[in-house]
Amino acid sequence: MADRAPALDLRSGPERVFAHLLVNNLLVSVVNYTVWFAVTFWVFLETGSVFATGMIAGIFLVATAGTGIWFGSLVDHHRKHAVLQASAGASTTLYALALAVYLLTPEESFRTAGSLPLWCFIVLLMLGVIAGNPRIIALPTLVTLLVPADRRDRANGLVGSATGLSMLATSVISGLLVAFGGMTAVLAVALTVLVLSVAHLTRVQVPEDRAASPAEGGDDADGSGVDLRGTLRLVRGVPGLLPLILFSCFNNFLGGAFMALMDPYGLSLMSVQAWGLLWGGLSALMIVGGLLVARIGLGSRPIRVLLLVNVAMWAGTMLFPLASSVLTLTVAMAVFMTVMPFAEAAEQTVLQRVVPYERQGRVFGFAQSVEQAASPLTAFLMAPLTEFVVIPFMTDGAGARAIGGWFGTGPTRGIALVFVVTGLIGLVVVLAAFASPAYRRLSEAYARARDDVPAGDAEGIVPTLPVAPAPVAAASSTGP
Repeated sequence: MADRAPALDLRSGPERVFAHLLVNNLLVSVVNYTVWFAVTFWVFLETGSVFATGMIAGIFLVATAGTGIWFGSLVDHHRKHAVLQASAGASTTLYALALAVYLLTPEESFRTAGSLPLWCFIVLLMLGVIAGNPRIIALPTLVTLLVPADRRDRANGLVGSATGLSMLATSVISGLLVAFGGMTAVLAVALTVLVLSVAHLTRVQVPEDRAASPAEGGDDADGSGVDLRGTLRLVRGVPGLLPLILFSCFNNFLGGAFMALMDPYGLSLMSVQAWGLLWGGLSALMIVGGLLVARIGLGSRPIRVLLLVNVAMWAGTMLFPLASSVLTLTVAMAVFMTVMPFAEAAEQTVLQRVVPYERQGRVFGFAQSVEQAASPLTAFLMAPLTEFVVIPFMTDGAGARAIGGWFGTGPTRGIALVFVVTGLIGLVVVLAAFASPAYRRLSEAYARARDDVPAGDAEGIVPTLPVAPAPVAAASSTGP
């Protein structure tokens, strides 16, 4: 995977600006996700309702999937610096309103899952978290703007490390704040960090930051709509790009099994304290993986890296449940978390190369919407399927009689069977992707776009037209 591209220089020039924006985004992401985790913990402690906590997850996932394309349009049609500031300002306003509701409402009103003040409070907080999503979409476009083309994979690795660090910090901070200060402490910390973030950004100047012009913006040049038609036209105009996004969507669809079943499986093997400590360590490995990307890069074929990483992840998913063992689970999840930043950095690097800078926000937003929509759908389907079909099948049904002698029987082995089948399906799909025409087309498109941008390009911005000349040229004249 290593290449000979020079290392990132975060001490001067545009790359120093990128470092400031990355740290700023990291701090805001930590507080936003701390609010999400904390309100989930707090609601369960107050109401004892699993339904209420499930609804919080549902609100977040549906809102994320539903707003991605619109947020992408906002990123494209406004200066990135303004988007970052507006996003932090919106979150600050919503959290302040939520704090007012919390302080003005009697405590007993929050102890019933059907309480109107409780849900007003929850919705305000969730809207505040969702208001931070434009920052997530804007960050990879800022990599394109500020980092030379031959070093973007390394910058994307740093983004992956920041994601891992935010996961690790959030899991610790949210529990401590709820335990010792309740939601008042959570919101006080969130508001303080957001105000400091806005103040910090006022001192950061982003070079060459501009909104898309009407000619570049296309059908939604004023930024007032979601521009779904133009985004789809743009995605279809880059050979192999839509299959790449659908491939990631399918991976997330299968990954919904983890969302639904990993906690029950892990807690069947170890105590809740050990399970929490294990995931703290695994989150740290995600930081390590991102730093590895930043150190060695992805080489000249990031799409191949993406597929090879998926081979490793799905093979591990298929193999670790064959034995009911904490060791195999830990090893497989360690590999999974270490290589995940390679997959995310590879996808971002490809999109940054083959999509025009002026339209990257919409494509990243579209990808976020499509990919985020998959996991909750599987999670909702997989939980009842596992509980009512697979577990009986492996407890005293035909599965237990057929393979129970060596695979094991009972509820835990039923969950394990779901993981094995999920991993097998994922592995077959990845191998099929390697042999597909879409893989070859996108690889060729990436190579052509790479040749069009000189190594070390000071601005690091992709050409105005992507790599499919005929359809994209037509799109440029009539809208994306």
